[in-house]
Amino acid sequence: MSRRRRRRPFRRLLTFLVIVVLIAGFVYSQQQLLQRQELTVTCQGLPEAFDGCRITLVADLHGKEFGEDNSRLLHAVRAARPDVIAVLGDMVDDPAQLEMIPAVSRGLAAIAPTYYVTGNHEWAVKIVPKLETVLEECGVTVLGNDYRVMERDGTAFVLAGVHDPLGYADQETPEELYREIAGQRPGAYVVLLAHRNTRLEQYASCGYDLILCGHGHGGLIRLPKVGGLVNADHSIPAEYEDGLYTLGDTQMVVSRGLGNDPYTFRLFNPPQVLTVVLRAA
Repeated sequence: MSRRRRRRPFRRLLTFLVIVVLIAGFVYSQQQLLQRQELTVTCQGLPEAFDGCRITLVADLHGKEFGEDNSRLLHAVRAARPDVIAVLGDMVDDPAQLEMIPAVSRGLAAIAPTYYVTGNHEWAVKIVPKLETVLEECGVTVLGNDYRVMERDGTAFVLAGVHDPLGYADQETPEELYREIAGQRPGAYVVLLAHRNTRLEQYASCGYDLILCGHGHGGLIRLPKVGGLVNADHSIPAEYEDGLYTLGDTQMVVSRGLGNDPYTFRLFNPPQVLTVVLRAA
Protein backbone atom coordinates (compact mmCIF):
# COMPACT_ATOMS: atom_id res chain seq x y z
CA MET A 1 0.00 0.00 0.00
CA SER A 2 1.33 3.41 -0.93
CA ARG A 3 2.03 6.10 1.68
CA ARG A 4 -0.67 8.31 0.07
CA ARG A 5 -3.33 5.62 0.50
CA ARG A 6 -2.31 5.03 4.12
CA ARG A 7 -2.80 8.73 4.81
CA ARG A 8 -6.33 8.91 3.41
CA PRO A 9 -8.13 7.30 6.42
CA PHE A 10 -6.22 9.60 8.77
CA ARG A 11 -7.16 12.69 6.76
CA ARG A 12 -10.78 11.62 6.62
CA LEU A 13 -10.84 11.06 10.36
CA LEU A 14 -9.18 14.43 10.97
CA THR A 15 -11.67 16.15 8.67
CA PHE A 16 -14.56 14.44 10.46
CA LEU A 17 -13.24 15.49 13.87
CA VAL A 18 -12.79 19.10 12.74
CA ILE A 19 -16.37 19.17 11.43
CA VAL A 20 -17.67 17.70 14.71
CA VAL A 21 -15.74 20.28 16.75
CA LEU A 22 -17.02 23.15 14.59
CA ILE A 23 -20.63 21.97 14.87
CA ALA A 24 -20.30 21.47 18.62
CA GLY A 25 -18.78 24.94 18.98
CA PHE A 26 -21.59 26.51 16.98
CA VAL A 27 -24.32 24.75 18.97
CA TYR A 28 -22.60 25.74 22.23
CA SER A 29 -22.38 29.36 21.11
CA GLN A 30 -26.10 29.33 20.34
CA GLN A 31 -26.79 28.52 23.99
CA GLN A 32 -24.25 30.88 25.56
CA LEU A 33 -23.61 34.02 23.47
CA LEU A 34 -25.93 36.81 24.57
CA GLN A 35 -27.52 38.92 21.87
CA ARG A 36 -28.51 42.45 22.92
CA GLN A 37 -31.23 44.00 20.76
CA GLU A 38 -33.58 47.00 20.75
CA LEU A 39 -37.15 47.29 19.48
CA THR A 40 -38.92 50.65 19.14
CA VAL A 41 -42.66 50.62 19.75
CA THR A 42 -44.86 53.62 18.90
CA CYS A 43 -47.47 53.91 21.63
CA GLN A 44 -50.78 55.70 21.09
CA GLY A 45 -51.73 57.33 24.39
CA LEU A 46 -48.33 57.15 26.08
CA PRO A 47 -47.60 60.48 27.85
CA GLU A 48 -44.96 62.57 26.08
CA ALA A 49 -42.81 62.59 29.21
CA PHE A 50 -42.17 58.85 28.72
CA ASP A 51 -41.06 59.16 25.11
CA GLY A 52 -37.83 57.15 24.92
CA CYS A 53 -38.52 55.13 28.08
CA ARG A 54 -36.47 51.92 27.92
CA ILE A 55 -37.79 48.62 29.32
CA THR A 56 -35.33 45.72 29.23
CA LEU A 57 -36.86 42.23 29.19
CA VAL A 58 -35.29 39.35 31.11
CA ALA A 59 -37.30 36.28 30.16
CA ASP A 60 -37.08 32.51 30.60
CA LEU A 61 -33.76 32.25 32.42
CA HIS A 62 -34.59 28.67 33.51
CA GLY A 63 -31.82 28.57 36.12
CA LYS A 64 -29.13 29.36 33.57
CA GLU A 65 -26.01 31.29 34.58
CA PHE A 66 -24.05 33.42 32.14
CA GLY A 67 -20.76 33.62 34.00
CA GLU A 68 -20.27 33.63 37.76
CA ASP A 69 -23.34 35.15 39.47
CA ASN A 70 -24.70 35.85 35.98
CA SER A 71 -22.10 38.56 35.48
CA ARG A 72 -22.36 38.47 31.67
CA LEU A 73 -26.13 38.81 31.80
CA LEU A 74 -25.91 41.73 34.23
CA HIS A 75 -23.31 43.40 32.01
CA ALA A 76 -25.61 43.07 28.99
CA VAL A 77 -28.58 44.50 30.89
CA ARG A 78 -26.52 47.39 32.23
CA ALA A 79 -25.27 48.17 28.73
CA ALA A 80 -28.89 48.39 27.55
CA ARG A 81 -29.38 51.47 29.79
CA PRO A 82 -32.87 50.51 31.01
CA ASP A 83 -35.26 52.76 32.88
CA VAL A 84 -37.21 49.67 33.92
CA ILE A 85 -36.35 45.96 33.96
CA ALA A 86 -39.13 43.40 33.42
CA VAL A 87 -38.44 39.82 34.55
CA LEU A 88 -41.04 37.78 32.70
CA GLY A 89 -41.13 34.46 34.54
CA ASP A 90 -39.57 31.00 34.31
CA MET A 91 -36.50 32.07 36.24
CA VAL A 92 -35.96 28.55 37.58
CA ASP A 93 -36.97 24.94 36.88
CA ASP A 94 -35.86 23.35 40.13
CA PRO A 95 -35.90 24.36 43.83
CA ALA A 96 -32.11 23.88 43.95
CA GLN A 97 -31.75 26.76 41.47
CA LEU A 98 -33.05 29.21 44.07
CA GLU A 99 -29.43 29.57 45.17
CA MET A 100 -28.64 31.62 42.06
CA ILE A 101 -31.55 34.03 42.51
CA PRO A 102 -30.09 36.49 45.08
CA ALA A 103 -27.06 37.41 42.97
CA VAL A 104 -28.97 38.01 39.74
CA SER A 105 -31.93 39.76 41.38
CA ARG A 106 -29.74 42.10 43.45
CA GLY A 107 -27.69 42.80 40.34
CA LEU A 108 -30.75 43.68 38.28
CA ALA A 109 -32.32 45.82 41.01
CA ALA A 110 -29.06 47.78 41.29
CA ILE A 111 -29.28 48.70 37.59
CA ALA A 112 -32.91 49.93 37.43
CA PRO A 113 -36.30 49.36 39.10
CA THR A 114 -37.05 45.70 38.49
CA TYR A 115 -40.47 44.02 38.31
CA TYR A 116 -41.23 40.29 38.19
CA VAL A 117 -44.17 38.13 37.11
CA THR A 118 -44.40 34.38 37.52
CA GLY A 119 -44.03 31.79 34.76
CA ASN A 120 -45.45 28.30 34.50
CA HIS A 121 -42.25 26.57 35.62
CA GLU A 122 -42.11 28.27 39.03
CA TRP A 123 -45.66 27.13 39.70
CA ALA A 124 -44.95 23.61 38.39
CA VAL A 125 -42.15 23.06 40.92
CA LYS A 126 -44.15 24.73 43.73
CA ILE A 127 -41.65 27.40 44.76
CA VAL A 128 -43.53 30.62 43.99
CA PRO A 129 -44.02 31.87 47.60
CA LYS A 130 -40.38 31.24 48.50
CA LEU A 131 -39.09 32.71 45.24
CA GLU A 132 -41.21 35.84 45.64
CA THR A 133 -39.89 36.32 49.17
CA VAL A 134 -36.29 36.09 47.97
CA LEU A 135 -36.93 38.50 45.11
CA GLU A 136 -38.61 41.08 47.36
CA GLU A 137 -35.75 40.83 49.88
CA CYS A 138 -33.32 41.54 47.03
CA GLY A 139 -35.14 44.66 45.84
CA VAL A 140 -37.33 43.24 43.06
CA THR A 141 -41.03 44.18 42.98
CA VAL A 142 -43.35 41.23 42.43
CA LEU A 143 -46.41 42.11 40.34
CA GLY A 144 -48.77 39.25 41.12
CA ASN A 145 -52.06 40.50 39.65
CA ASP A 146 -51.09 43.97 40.76
CA TYR A 147 -49.88 47.27 39.29
CA ARG A 148 -47.70 50.30 39.92
CA VAL A 149 -48.10 53.86 38.66
CA MET A 150 -45.00 55.13 36.85
CA GLU A 151 -44.84 58.91 37.23
CA ARG A 152 -42.74 61.50 35.38
CA ASP A 153 -43.17 65.27 35.03
CA GLY A 154 -46.70 65.21 36.42
CA THR A 155 -47.88 62.47 34.02
CA ALA A 156 -48.08 58.69 34.42
CA PHE A 157 -48.61 55.31 32.85
CA VAL A 158 -49.52 52.06 34.59
CA LEU A 159 -47.22 49.04 34.78
CA ALA A 160 -49.28 45.93 35.61
CA GLY A 161 -48.41 42.27 36.00
CA VAL A 162 -50.36 39.01 36.06
CA HIS A 163 -49.52 35.64 37.55
CA ASP A 164 -49.17 32.77 35.10
CA PRO A 165 -52.48 30.91 34.57
CA LEU A 166 -50.93 27.86 36.26
CA GLY A 167 -51.10 29.82 39.55
CA TYR A 168 -53.75 30.07 42.23
CA ALA A 169 -57.13 28.72 41.13
CA ASP A 170 -58.99 31.67 42.67
CA GLN A 171 -56.56 34.37 41.56
CA GLU A 172 -57.72 37.67 40.14
CA THR A 173 -58.19 37.45 36.38
CA PRO A 174 -56.55 39.79 33.85
CA GLU A 175 -60.03 41.16 33.11
CA GLU A 176 -60.63 41.95 36.79
CA LEU A 177 -57.21 43.56 37.12
CA TYR A 178 -57.83 45.80 34.11
CA ARG A 179 -61.22 46.90 35.45
CA GLU A 180 -59.54 47.74 38.76
CA ILE A 181 -56.90 49.83 36.98
CA ALA A 182 -59.48 51.57 34.79
CA GLY A 183 -61.51 52.44 37.86
CA GLN A 184 -58.52 53.93 39.68
CA ARG A 185 -56.67 55.44 36.67
CA PRO A 186 -59.23 56.08 33.92
CA GLY A 187 -57.67 56.69 30.52
CA ALA A 188 -54.18 55.65 31.61
CA TYR A 189 -51.82 53.92 29.19
CA VAL A 190 -51.38 50.39 30.60
CA VAL A 191 -48.34 48.17 30.03
CA LEU A 192 -48.90 44.55 31.09
CA LEU A 193 -46.13 42.15 32.08
CA ALA A 194 -47.24 38.57 31.44
CA HIS A 195 -45.31 35.36 30.96
CA ARG A 196 -47.25 33.67 28.17
CA ASN A 197 -47.07 34.78 24.56
CA THR A 198 -50.18 32.80 23.64
CA ARG A 199 -52.87 35.08 25.12
CA LEU A 200 -52.83 38.16 22.93
CA GLU A 201 -56.54 37.84 22.14
CA GLN A 202 -57.48 37.67 25.83
CA TYR A 203 -55.30 40.60 26.86
CA ALA A 204 -56.46 42.71 23.90
CA SER A 205 -60.11 42.08 24.78
CA CYS A 206 -59.39 43.39 28.30
CA GLY A 207 -58.09 46.69 26.93
CA TYR A 208 -54.38 46.53 27.77
CA ASP A 209 -52.33 48.81 25.52
CA LEU A 210 -48.98 46.96 25.45
CA ILE A 211 -48.10 43.46 26.62
CA LEU A 212 -44.51 42.37 27.28
CA CYS A 213 -43.98 38.61 27.50
CA GLY A 214 -41.72 35.62 26.87
CA HIS A 215 -42.47 31.88 27.14
CA GLY A 216 -42.01 31.04 23.45
CA HIS A 217 -38.19 30.77 23.46
CA GLY A 218 -38.12 32.30 20.00
CA GLY A 219 -39.50 29.14 18.49
CA LEU A 220 -36.43 27.20 19.76
CA ILE A 221 -35.06 26.55 16.26
CA ARG A 222 -35.12 29.52 13.90
CA LEU A 223 -34.57 29.58 10.16
CA PRO A 224 -33.60 32.67 8.15
CA LYS A 225 -36.67 34.38 6.61
CA VAL A 226 -38.87 31.74 8.26
CA GLY A 227 -38.58 32.45 11.99
CA GLY A 228 -39.22 30.10 14.87
CA LEU A 229 -40.41 26.55 14.25
CA VAL A 230 -41.58 25.13 17.59
CA ASN A 231 -44.05 26.47 20.16
CA ALA A 232 -43.28 26.38 23.87
CA ASP A 233 -45.56 23.34 24.15
CA HIS A 234 -43.40 21.73 21.40
CA SER A 235 -46.17 21.93 18.82
CA ILE A 236 -45.50 23.14 15.26
CA PRO A 237 -45.55 25.79 13.84
CA ALA A 238 -44.51 28.48 16.30
CA GLU A 239 -46.76 31.50 16.81
CA TYR A 240 -46.05 34.89 18.42
CA GLU A 241 -42.46 33.75 18.99
CA ASP A 242 -40.41 36.94 18.52
CA GLY A 243 -40.90 40.68 18.16
CA LEU A 244 -43.93 42.95 17.81
CA TYR A 245 -47.52 41.87 17.14
CA THR A 246 -50.66 44.00 16.88
CA LEU A 247 -54.32 43.17 17.44
CA GLY A 248 -56.69 46.11 17.21
CA ASP A 249 -55.39 48.82 19.54
CA THR A 250 -53.24 46.38 21.52
CA GLN A 251 -49.57 45.66 20.86
CA MET A 252 -47.54 42.73 22.19
CA VAL A 253 -43.77 42.33 22.31
CA VAL A 254 -42.34 38.82 22.74
CA SER A 255 -38.80 38.19 23.94
CA ARG A 256 -36.94 35.11 22.70
CA GLY A 257 -35.63 34.69 26.24
CA LEU A 258 -32.38 33.41 27.67
CA GLY A 259 -32.44 29.76 28.71
CA ASN A 260 -34.12 26.48 27.86
CA ASP A 261 -36.26 24.04 29.74
CA PRO A 262 -34.40 20.78 30.43
CA TYR A 263 -35.44 19.09 27.18
CA THR A 264 -34.74 21.74 24.55
CA PHE A 265 -31.89 23.61 22.90
CA ARG A 266 -31.52 26.69 20.68
CA LEU A 267 -30.45 26.80 17.06
CA PHE A 268 -29.96 30.03 15.06
CA ASN A 269 -31.56 31.56 18.14
CA PRO A 270 -29.01 32.94 20.65
CA PRO A 271 -30.15 34.06 24.11
CA GLN A 272 -31.69 37.52 23.86
CA VAL A 273 -31.65 40.60 26.08
CA LEU A 274 -34.35 42.72 24.41
CA THR A 275 -34.94 46.38 25.23
CA VAL A 276 -38.26 47.91 24.25
CA VAL A 277 -38.00 51.64 23.55
CA LEU A 278 -41.34 53.39 23.99
CA ARG A 279 -42.17 56.27 21.67
CA ALA A 280 -45.12 58.55 22.28
CA ALA A 281 -47.28 58.86 19.15
